[in-house]
Amino acid sequence: MSKRVLLIEDEHNIVQAIGFVLSRAGWTVHTHADGATAQAEVIRRSPDVVILDAMLPNRSGFDILRDLRSDPATESLPVLMLTARGQRRDRELAERAGASRFMTKPFSNDEVLDCLRELTGE
Repeated sequence: MSKRVLLIEDEHNIVQAIGFVLSRAGWTVHTHADGATAQAEVIRRSPDVVILDAMLPNRSGFDILRDLRSDPATESLPVLMLTARGQRRDRELAERAGASRFMTKPFSNDEVLDCLRELTGE
């Protein structure tokens, strides 16, 4: 059975690129673009791992991550946080919020795939 990833990202080109690479590698990819409903989508989809953009419409990825970590159902779910802002402050915010890994845009597709494999023990 393939691993399931929920990609919470609002940039269409990133969704397409990551979705293509992961699908080709055998992953089942679901996508979501709205910060306001992202946590509910995580619960609904029950993914093996989440890729979470830091800057989303209607709610920040940092806030979503804090909520995921405070919910017993998702507190240990691996989360790869993506951001276009690679400043130290953003990395620290992600770490404090509970990100499993942090990656700045632009990134290589192989880097994302390798990270997800590591996070899921594949």
